[in-house]
Amino acid sequence: MKTIRFSNLLIVAGLLTLATACDSGKEKEAQANQTEVKQAMPVRTMIAKTEVINRNINYTVSLIPFKEIYLAPAAPGKISKINVEIGDRVTKDQLVATMNRTNLESARINIANLETTYKRLEELKKTNTISDQQYDEVKTAYEASKVSYQFLLDNTELKAPFNGVISGKYFENGENFSGAPNTRAGKSAIVTIVQINQLKALVGISASYFPQIKKGMKAKITCDIYPDQTFIGEIYNIYPTINDATKTFTVEVKINNPDLKLRPGMFAKIQLNLGEGEAILVPTIALIKQTGTNDMYLFVNKKNIAIKQPVLTGRLFDDKTEIIEGISEGDKIIIAGQNKLKDQAAIIVK
Repeated sequence: MKTIRFSNLLIVAGLLTLATACDSGKEKEAQANQTEVKQAMPVRTMIAKTEVINRNINYTVSLIPFKEIYLAPAAPGKISKINVEIGDRVTKDQLVATMNRTNLESARINIANLETTYKRLEELKKTNTISDQQYDEVKTAYEASKVSYQFLLDNTELKAPFNGVISGKYFENGENFSGAPNTRAGKSAIVTIVQINQLKALVGISASYFPQIKKGMKAKITCDIYPDQTFIGEIYNIYPTINDATKTFTVEVKINNPDLKLRPGMFAKIQLNLGEGEAILVPTIALIKQTGTNDMYLFVNKKNIAIKQPVLTGRLFDDKTEIIEGISEGDKIIIAGQNKLKDQAAIIVK
């Protein structure tokens, strides 16, 4: 009987020990869970969504003349007279400078003699008095002399090829033009003429926009010198190749400048409107810059674990930034508390 009672006591003691151990295990587990909750960083999140945006791209450029020519004769020679000064406006075919006329006069006399001989042989050919060879030789010489005379005339009487303004003058009357480079562009010239009633800008645009850029597309131009005024331009030339180093292509934007307010060398901002499109926008404060680089990243909530996600950013839209690569629609973006996070950190969403 005593043996049975002792066995019962052992069983009860064992059950009490087991119960105590279970309670202790549950208590430790609860404490661990509580500790884990305390260690999890509190954050706020948002769902990444696609939004409709106006795709405007902006560039800062330096304005240059629509046309520019370094006016000079084809061969060295003495300058007889320069008819313009810096700042003078010239019209197309206006006589700008005259070179020494000695060679031109010799060519004129030669062409006059050949013309007389040619006309005389032309009459003789009608009566078959001379051979075809004689006639052809004189005719060829006469035609060549006319070409030579015109060449000398064009290089003796230097005329403006378009309406413009004299932007540089490098010689005076009576000086010798050597043909050596004498301008900042590394070219030789007696004067420089620029067209500024129209200007242009060379814009390097990201290759990703190549299919959307078309000739005739309008451009809005602003300049800090005229903060309240907008000028209108248009794309009139698109370079056919992509720069392998910069992954950009060049477009030429023509800018009307009838009042001559804009001048070559001014800085301007050009905006191109590519129409509406869709993009994922996130609050700019969600983005973190990688130390020592220009790379950007943010944190994505995946099952209450913060995942560091590098992203490629685009344009700013007020307090939001376009995300080109790195996240997808529906991702849970951490927008508060992210500055204290590390990759794979436990989080709790408030």
